Amino acid sequence: MEQRRLGRTDIEVSALCLGTMTFGEQNSEVEGHAQMDYALEKGINFFDAAELYPIPPKKETQGRTERIIGSWFKKTGHRDKIVMATKVVGRTDMDWFRDTGEKGQLTRAQIEFAVDRSLKNLETDYIDLYQIHWPDRNVSGFGSNPTRWLDVDPAESENSIQSTLEILGDIVKSGKVRHIGLSNESSWGTMRYVTASELYDVPRVVSIQNAYSLVNRTFETGLAEVARREDVGLLAYSALAQGYLTGKYRDGALPHGARKTLFNRLQRYEHPRTLAAVDAYLDLAKEAGLDPSQMALAFAMSRSFMTSVILGATRMDQLETDIAAADLNLSSDVLEKIDALHQEFGNPAP
Repeated sequence: MEQRRLGRTDIEVSALCLGTMTFGEQNSEVEGHAQMDYALEKGINFFDAAELYPIPPKKETQGRTERIIGSWFKKTGHRDKIVMATKVVGRTDMDWFRDTGEKGQLTRAQIEFAVDRSLKNLETDYIDLYQIHWPDRNVSGFGSNPTRWLDVDPAESENSIQSTLEILGDIVKSGKVRHIGLSNESSWGTMRYVTASELYDVPRVVSIQNAYSLVNRTFETGLAEVARREDVGLLAYSALAQGYLTGKYRDGALPHGARKTLFNRLQRYEHPRTLAAVDAYLDLAKEAGLDPSQMALAFAMSRSFMTSVILGATRMDQLETDIAAADLNLSSDVLEKIDALHQEFGNPAP
């Protein structure tokens, strides 16, 4: 498994990262432990979680994912073998995360509470990468890299980027967190974080976790240059378009136990042009004699701005197929055909 440098740190992470948001909902503790065992065996040293998980977010399940990872650390003693990443929520109407009597989610009391709870859940005394799950400010669409601008007014209780970094800086100094990262952030927001670290005594962000797939390459329009020049590498989620690029939902199929079947949350992929684009990429994989999941993951891993591609699986055979993508190098012919399809379809599922 290829190892890549995390930002400007001395940490090396695997080119594939184990995503865990199904642990505690679609996957049991036993199944989660089995996935972590297999991932580590295959060279993955990077796990990603969030205080929000599992998905879909619910008060009664919140924190289960971290607790399943924590029980695995306790059982196996493998904490020192894993670069552990988790996240604190940004601005949200979900009022059940914590009650500190404050507005917004990125105040000192909120962040300190969230960090301490994640440490307890994970049964560890440090978090390697602590990420802001999404901004505390109002933004033009979730993911912060929309294909069109939607006007939004600043939130009345908006916590500034500088204040957030100052709080996180104190937490880093305490030893509870080693490094900080972003998620669902924009080019403007990322550069404001980078600039703040240059002007003030606050930590420098080392990564950004945003969506990136064959049907959503919006990261390339502005953030890719930031990632390359500022060493804020991408940790890509939804590289399989939440399962659509595997082909399992083709022609309206609803496999037993699949996320769409259970929760019906994948509407962004149901537009006719998106489905046509997905079909075209699936046809290309078949023409090239490639597994479609592996083609999509190998493409994401091949990008120069990519630090690690996050995998999410509910079955072990899916995980085995996905991890095997680490050994796949796409030919120049396939890459040219992928770009031709992108030229035709653009980003139909941002």
